Formats: sequence, C-alpha cells, structure tokens
Amino acid sequence: MMMDLSFIKSLIKAVDQSSIDSVDIERGGTRVRISKTPPSPSSGTTVVHSATPAGAAPLPVPAAPVAPTAPAEAPAPDASGSGLAEIPSPMVGTFYSAPAPDAPPYVKVGQKVGVGDTLCIIEAMKLMNELEAEVAGTIAEICVQNADPVEYGQVLFRIDPA
Repeated sequence: MMMDLSFIKSLIKAVDQSSIDSVDIERGGTRVRISKTPPSPSSGTTVVHSATPAGAAPLPVPAAPVAPTAPAEAPAPDASGSGLAEIPSPMVGTFYSAPAPDAPPYVKVGQKVGVGDTLCIIEAMKLMNELEAEVAGTIAEICVQNADPVEYGQVLFRIDPA
C-alpha cells in the first residue's frame, strides 16, 4: 500500500505542530522521513523541494539505493553514576510490555537479556515498533508501566551490563 499525498501532508502538519524533530514511516515498501532539522550532506538523503506544499517543511526522500537505517545511539550510562545503561524511547508513542494483552511481558526485572532481544513495543501512529536491547545484561529497572504514553528520549529501561 503506497502513501498518498494527503497522508504525507498530514504527517508534515503533525510534525510541524508537535515537539518532535522527526518521524520515519515505512508503508508498502515506501519509506518517508519528515524532519524539522535538515539532513547532513553525508546521510544519503536527498531533499526534494519541488514536491513540498507551500509553507511546509521539505520532504526528505531516500536516495537510490536506500542504505539500511543506522542503529540508534548506544545506551547512555545512568546519570546517577550507578553504571546502569539507560535505554531511551526512540520515538513518541505508547509503551507496551507484551506482544498482546494476554501474553507475558517481553522482559521482567532481574531477567538477563542479550543484544537484539526484544524489550517492548512502542506504538506510534498505529505502527508497532519493537525496541531491541542494544546492550547485554540484566534488567535492573523498567521505568514505565504497560500502555503508558512515552516521549522521545524518555528512559524506558535500565540495564546492568555487568
């Protein structure tokens, strides 16, 4: 299913009126990134100005061929100096601790996880996005409750890498 122009215009308007800086959407093999901050010249992204509605931010369009999405930043050490790695939310959305309401949670406090293990799902605009561990260790803290809204950069998990 391709994205139609009205859907893209509504995304531009939503990003423009929100506090988020950018949003990535993939639908039917088409990927669009809408960002308030212009892409860096080395990002492999081309900004198309002619297809931009008047008064709207330019729509970055992936250059061909599309490079794989860069991995998110490595988890930051806990600001308290405890040595725990903080796993922040990569987007605004709704936090889900399990794949379904009646399913067990992906992780629990005290559980060991490896790099690439699914920690939770963040729903953004009806798209379910799995958040994977970027560090191996033991879940020390789950900072939000199931179905809580989360903000970009909000700490979701603290992992003890020891």
